[in-house]
Amino acid sequence: QVQLVESGGGLVQPGGSLRLSCAASRNIPRINTMGWYRQAPGKERELVASITNGVRTMYADSVKGRFTISRDSAKNTVYLQMNNLRPEDTAAYYCNINGSFPLTNWAAYWGQGTQVTVSS
Repeated sequence: QVQLVESGGGLVQPGGSLRLSCAASRNIPRINTMGWYRQAPGKERELVASITNGVRTMYADSVKGRFTISRDSAKNTVYLQMNNLRPEDTAAYYCNINGSFPLTNWAAYWGQGTQVTVSS
């Protein structure tokens, strides 16, 4: 079983920065996509950023130019650097890894969520 452990959330003022981290509890031999989602109260969960095959990145329009996703393959860890944060970025952030083990199907693994609050 794989657990994803997130860290780095918290309270920050508008214009500030945070770096989220998400580490898998064990090595996942094959990974295609790692991503970050967020969900604000009363809203649906949305994809914020993803990185596929370690190179192709995608960002939601609302975070382009402010957020950067990266990964450390050796550590099975994905990061989300968030700069110039805005109040509308306030949400619970969840990491996601799509991976597989030998003789198993691909599976989506999720973190427990970390709260990001942007407020003065």
